[in-house]
Amino acid sequence: MTQKNPNPTEPTGWFDKRENVQKLLKGLYGVCGFFVLIDVIFWVTGFDKHPYLKWEKWPAFYAVFGFVACVLLVAVAKYIIRPLTMRGEDYYESNTVEQKGDDHA
Repeated sequence: MTQKNPNPTEPTGWFDKRENVQKLLKGLYGVCGFFVLIDVIFWVTGFDKHPYLKWEKWPAFYAVFGFVACVLLVAVAKYIIRPLTMRGEDYYESNTVEQKGDDHA
């Protein structure tokens, strides 16, 4: 099922079609699963990947490490950095209202 284009003058983009996005996600999941499968096969066969640390030998270590690191980055950005840098919704409007009020006085 395709979604309607909100702006009919513009051509429909490739990512505007739901089935194309689903194809892309299935392909991404397939590639990720393939690499995890290769890593598990290396672990089962005893292939030496020349790890520096002991936990680098675990199967799918880098996939799990990358996922956890990404989740932590998003959590830190959302719950720590955003409150520190966020401004109020009326940050710019409050200054213009005060200036207009001062001009009439």
